[in-house]
Amino acid sequence: MEKRAQVVRSAAELIRVAAPEIGHLVTSEMGQPITIAVELVGRGADTMDFFADMAGRIAMTEIRTDGGMAAVVREPVGVVAAIAPWNGPFNMAITKIVPHLLAGCSVVFKPAPETPFDVAYLVDALTDAGLPSGVLNVVTGGAETGEHLVSHPDIDKVSFTGSTAAGRKIGAIAGGQLKRIQLELGGKSAAIVLDDADLGLLAASVARGTFFNSGQVCAALSRVLVPRSLQDSAVEALVDVAAKWRPGDPFESTTTMGPLAGRRHLERVSGYVARAEADGAVVRTGGRRPDGLERGFFFESTVLTDVDNSMAIAREEVFGPVVVVIPHDGVDDAVAIANDSQYGLHGAVFTASERAALEIASRVRTGTFTLNGFLYNNRAPFGGVKASGVGRDTGLEGLESCFELKTINLPSDADSLRIADVLQGERGE
Repeated sequence: MEKRAQVVRSAAELIRVAAPEIGHLVTSEMGQPITIAVELVGRGADTMDFFADMAGRIAMTEIRTDGGMAAVVREPVGVVAAIAPWNGPFNMAITKIVPHLLAGCSVVFKPAPETPFDVAYLVDALTDAGLPSGVLNVVTGGAETGEHLVSHPDIDKVSFTGSTAAGRKIGAIAGGQLKRIQLELGGKSAAIVLDDADLGLLAASVARGTFFNSGQVCAALSRVLVPRSLQDSAVEALVDVAAKWRPGDPFESTTTMGPLAGRRHLERVSGYVARAEADGAVVRTGGRRPDGLERGFFFESTVLTDVDNSMAIAREEVFGPVVVVIPHDGVDDAVAIANDSQYGLHGAVFTASERAALEIASRVRTGTFTLNGFLYNNRAPFGGVKASGVGRDTGLEGLESCFELKTINLPSDADSLRIADVLQGERGE
């Protein structure tokens, strides 16, 4: 394990050196502002170091004596099909590939067809750092390629991040063959606002969670649930902060929001807003292509009011810079609205009361939750419940999911230290 960890650490240093070049390519592929893209590449290198450090915390062999002696051994899960989306391509490649390599798995990685190139930098860095030939493989293509990969009999585990619709298909195929699966899917996360909330903090956090990356974020806080008495003030704060997230040329250092990923996606986001207006929602800001940007797939940061949680705009993942504001009549009503969703990926609460915040966090059914902010913490497990997925990609738990457990029952008079030494020697630890 330590040899593999050293390969990962060495590759991380090579990634840091190449961060400006990699960031430029990510911007070219999917329009993420260049300053953000370069910064995220650096964070990706930090994530590689984190996983390498976590590898040293996992006991590959444990001798247990309660109720009988047994050796519990962690073994690589096998050959992994890792399929990543286009909205954070390079960092997602790191999260999908590195933990499995550290566990001793072989990986076949399929990037999204929109962003096929940046993973080459990760492959080159790992290869230059000493990764053996054939351990990491990359295939490109669309849905048919992914389906063939998932259904291949030599694949032992599937790790997929993407839409819930695609995740259901992958889960059905993998379930039929009893493959291990790890699915991080869509979200429609709610930010619950209480009467004592800091509305400036709320607006800034929702903007980071929903306008960042042009809203192409699965954990986006796209539903803001506010007390009726605070609705006007909260909307005003959101509209004010939305004006600061203006789209523009992603290669300009001052740009905070780039274009959407493509024409089809722009039409999808525009269509959701138009349907919401037809259903009675009111666009308080944004809702269209910005003036002066006729070329490119740009869309303004958007705030909608007069939204009911039954509307499509409140129930389906838009995956664009669109926030809906929904009034609530107290904590119980807010929690009920938050939970009235097929998704359960993320969520937040804004209040000055730590006790109230923790109580609400325990009542909202979701895989991740933040108090008074928006945070993606890949040092902790990240993933969802319900239609938002199965399993966790990050944190120590993300690395642990790359192993299978094997129990070797032992005679009661076995020399536990000798057996542990033998097993570790057989595994090359």
